Amino acid sequence: MEKRKLGHSDLEFAPLALGGNVFGWTIEEADSFKILDAFASAGFSFIDTADVYSRWAPGNTGGESETIIGKWIKQRGNRESVIVATKVGSDMGKGHKDLTKKYILKAAEDSLLRLQTDYIDLYQTHWDDDRTAIDETLEAYAQLVREGKVRWIGASNLSADRLNQSMQVSRKKNFPAYQSFQPGYNLYNRKKYETEVEPICLRENIGVITYYSLASGFLSGKYRSEADLAKSKRGEGVKQHYFNEKGFKILKALDEVAEKYQVSQSAVALAWLLARPGITAPISSATKVEQLKELIQATELKLDSEAINLLNEASAY
Repeated sequence: MEKRKLGHSDLEFAPLALGGNVFGWTIEEADSFKILDAFASAGFSFIDTADVYSRWAPGNTGGESETIIGKWIKQRGNRESVIVATKVGSDMGKGHKDLTKKYILKAAEDSLLRLQTDYIDLYQTHWDDDRTAIDETLEAYAQLVREGKVRWIGASNLSADRLNQSMQVSRKKNFPAYQSFQPGYNLYNRKKYETEVEPICLRENIGVITYYSLASGFLSGKYRSEADLAKSKRGEGVKQHYFNEKGFKILKALDEVAEKYQVSQSAVALAWLLARPGITAPISSATKVEQLKELIQATELKLDSEAINLLNEASAY
């Protein structure tokens, strides 16, 4: 299977990242283990989570996803064959985002405990904290890398300006540099990433791992009418953001390409991402093994120029 390298790091993996946001939220431990087992047995290794997953669910406090992943790794004894990516900086109950050095060092220890591991392969800035100097944040990461607790660092949701500044500070002060960037990017939501951040990632060779890769499930084609919205907790959000002329135009193009290749719409949407310059892997989550199989199809699918042009025209901004 093809493997892709993340930025300038030594992290290489088959180009599909498993989203851990659903673990401990829409699926409990037993079903999470089934998904993780199927993912690993199919030859994939990159698991993306965050300390805040899934604090938003009733009764949760955050860390539920990391805890499940940690238990799975411990039980399977497979730490060296998986790539664990987690994040720091989200509001974990303090009422604000936090990227201070003191906070990051403590949050990293908490994540290591939940993940039951000595090191994190990719530690990512989840959300920006504009009250904290970039130097301070990167200094914290530098300490964690020196101590062997973090191998590489990445970022998510930074503005183009803050990403640029961060790369400059890393060079100037010889701090670790972001090797990955995680934007919300998909066939429907293209403009912000492509016009603002993509040029930086291509120039700096920052590997891109996309979230919302299927637009909350809309690009899977399972939401087409009001009656479909009850299929998931995300239904109302799908209606609000994607039930419009552009959304249905994209679905029509996905249907056409899926029919041509005899694959799912999900596979086509992810294969389109994989064909974009600079994309290392899309992140996508699954609550059933059958869904995971559809996602895996994308890594085996090479869209021709006609299919890519059709999808580009339908999703043009």
